[in-house]
Amino acid sequence: MEKGLTYTSVLTAEMSHTALEMGSGDMHVLATPTLVALMENAAMKAVAPHLPEGSTTVGGMINTTHIKPSAIGETVQATAELMEVEGRKLTFAIRATDSKGDVIGEGTHIRFVVDRERFLSKL
Repeated sequence: MEKGLTYTSVLTAEMSHTALEMGSGDMHVLATPTLVALMENAAMKAVAPHLPEGSTTVGGMINTTHIKPSAIGETVQATAELMEVEGRKLTFAIRATDSKGDVIGEGTHIRFVVDRERFLSKL
């Protein structure tokens, strides 16, 4: 797998994506858990086409900021770029922006390549 792989995931904030609805806050603004999920989705999709058959990635760590609120109806995008590959460990730079291009969050995310069947057998 090569460094530099990228993917951008896009979301239009709906009521179900708000902090109040998700239980992470008490206002109708984009919830941090929603933003984190969008960032993870971008990282997962950046490498998915390059994985061996039967493999997937799972999140292992995310270190991120959420620095600006987003209203219902706002379009948010998260871009992940693969920065480092160490065996099964994949490290991504992640950045989220709103429709004005303002940065609303950024950080790093680590995912691990796993065999689906072997991973699920541990349940």
